[in-house]
Amino acid sequence: MTTIIKRRSLRRRAWIPAVLGLAAVALAVAGCGGGGASSQSAGGYGAASTSNVASSTSGASIGLAHTKLGSVLVDSKGNTLYLWQADRGTASTCYGACASAWPPVTTNGKPMAAAGIAASKLGVTKRHDGTSEVTYNGHPLYTFAGDGAPGQTNGQGSQEFGAEWDVLSAAGNKL
Repeated sequence: MTTIIKRRSLRRRAWIPAVLGLAAVALAVAGCGGGGASSQSAGGYGAASTSNVASSTSGASIGLAHTKLGSVLVDSKGNTLYLWQADRGTASTCYGACASAWPPVTTNGKPMAAAGIAASKLGVTKRHDGTSEVTYNGHPLYTFAGDGAPGQTNGQGSQEFGAEWDVLSAAGNKL
């Protein structure tokens, strides 16, 4: 009987290194993948979007794109940017489920202004989690998970999470 217990114990312990090895390989592959939330599209404004979160290792780039609503602020992937009327000043109040539906535009450096954007209106505010969110004309900026392609403005006028969401003009005002 003790021989059977010892064999079972050895078999159980034998799979542990194999599982740990597979987990390490999976983590390494995931860490090397391109196009995550922290990657920038090299295609510039209007390029295909793989994520609604705009961030960069050097600084998020904010530009303009023409949409059915007119010229609006976009990130480097062409994702339309929004302001939320619930935010007061530069402080972001969109967290949790709100930030899942309306991802904040974050940056790891000084935000950059593309053609048509006033660099003096770009800024950064700290979020509760320590990340830096891009602001424009004093408004924290967000993308919308419901915009499936660059240039879409599906979030315009939405009342999600208790306040209105609006696209921004080059002047930094809601349209």
